[in-house]
Amino acid sequence: MLASSRSVIAALIAASGTPALAAAQDPFEIQVYEYVTVPAGKFNLETHLNFVHRGTTLFDGKVAPSEQQTHLTFELTRGITNWFELAGYLVMARRDGESPDYVGWRVRPRVRVPASWNWPVGLSLSTEVAFPTDEYEEADATLEIRPIIEWGRGRLLIDVNPVIGRALKGPGSGDGWDAEPGARIGWTVSKRLDLSLEYYGAYGLVSDPLPVKEQVHQFYPGWDFQINDNIVWNFGVGFGATDAGNRLVSKMRLGWLF
Repeated sequence: MLASSRSVIAALIAASGTPALAAAQDPFEIQVYEYVTVPAGKFNLETHLNFVHRGTTLFDGKVAPSEQQTHLTFELTRGITNWFELAGYLVMARRDGESPDYVGWRVRPRVRVPASWNWPVGLSLSTEVAFPTDEYEEADATLEIRPIIEWGRGRLLIDVNPVIGRALKGPGSGDGWDAEPGARIGWTVSKRLDLSLEYYGAYGLVSDPLPVKEQVHQFYPGWDFQINDNIVWNFGVGFGATDAGNRLVSKMRLGWLF
């Protein structure tokens, strides 16, 4: 498309008050990873559920608008050793007025620096390969690389995930790496309750970031409630600081270690 045509379309979108299409950001697993991996010989089943109250309202090629979508993801992780885990995902969604959709599947290995090394921060590294359907992602296969950096003192815990991702196959596979960072500040209120503030961003290409107003910047106040020693419930409500991407999302996650 000619640059002048793109300018006209952008102007019409802005004039109509409809949010422009934004940098990519994973709407199915809304989570900042912590340093610790699943213990060796254990499984952890996490159920991710979220609803987009206010999101994109236009098709981006074959990719459907996100507003009024419900997302459901099952993530099963096995602890292989005390410093290595392997996870598989089944991803599903439902668009407003439509039947539930199969969205795709994912696989994710993760390693961490053993706690016995006594480093001043906890470090781990996750790599995830996903195979989405066209209605929810243009690319046929994607790769995510997620470093996890954790520091805590007393009741305070800070996690930073400087995520980068790219298309491996299909549209966009020659575009390079996208910056999609996340961070979490947690405060332990009691043995069962942590309050938190999470941040998620999508800045566009690492080598050529989008203008700030076209980037995604989301903030999720929420909590983690330990129902018992093996079950934890996370809940949060996300607010977008720009008109790009999803601007109001409610999310929850239920984790079961067994």
